[in-house]
Amino acid sequence: MTDQYDPNAKRLARALGWGSLGLGLAQLAAPRAVSRLSGVDDSVHARAMVPLVGMRELMHAAGLLRGRRPTSWVWTRVAGDAMDLTTLAQALRNRDGQRRMRVAAVTAAVVGITALDLYTAYRMMKAERGRGGKLITKGTMRLRAAITVRNPRPEVFLFWHLFDNLPSFMSHLESVQETGGGRSHWTARSPIGRPVEWDAEIVAEIPDELITWRSLEGADVTNSGSVRFAEAPGGRGTEVRVQMEFELPGGKLGAAVARLFGEHPEQQVRDDLRRFKQVLETGEVVRSEGSPEGTYARRQVRQRPAQPIGRR
Repeated sequence: MTDQYDPNAKRLARALGWGSLGLGLAQLAAPRAVSRLSGVDDSVHARAMVPLVGMRELMHAAGLLRGRRPTSWVWTRVAGDAMDLTTLAQALRNRDGQRRMRVAAVTAAVVGITALDLYTAYRMMKAERGRGGKLITKGTMRLRAAITVRNPRPEVFLFWHLFDNLPSFMSHLESVQETGGGRSHWTARSPIGRPVEWDAEIVAEIPDELITWRSLEGADVTNSGSVRFAEAPGGRGTEVRVQMEFELPGGKLGAAVARLFGEHPEQQVRDDLRRFKQVLETGEVVRSEGSPEGTYARRQVRQRPAQPIGRR
């Protein structure tokens, strides 16, 4: 099925764009009324979020109505739907009476919109396949990150080389199990919460200097990379430099969707390295007491500035 044989795919995408435009304008022009209709007018935070959601909808509208890369923009709507459903589920649990009924009605409407978005995205993807274009479900990402740790190089290298230490600072990593012969089994969380697994092997290793790895056949996420350890100038400790290459589900589209959740891979690696530095230098990951949810990047939007004990 191609675009020329499936004109409804483009029509649906354009209709979604007009829908985003109308919803975005309403949320920006009358956030209090939208909050009241949604049953969340009793929450100051919810009312403040309505204009932000409106701006997101206007962004979707601009992308879809311009007609450039419509498939990508439909998938960003799906990501926005997922965020909205998560927020509404929380609102539904915390309300009763008439407000609960209004939240339930809005939730049902968003579920319907999500189904339409998914259907449209599916048809757009089939159209792209029919054109013989590059599948958006494939893509390679390369990234680099570096940090300086005050600890001596042998200590830094050894801590990283003991792979079961990695989940202590890599927030999306569930576990690493060494299976012998330079091989290990990795389990991680994807941005949507689904676990992904792969086996990896060490390709090259120079004690206190270099670890190079690659995933084995059958990996959920094909990846490879290296970690280099060098003396920092002026005796300031150890420079740790990470290079990675991996297939990102959804390619550039997946990266765009991940950004909406605060889960972009490059930012993940930089955050992981900051936690690595904290673990080695202080013995623990330091974060605001206002971040009880832990190190999930998408949850940091809920944090508040740390306050001295006793000041509430």
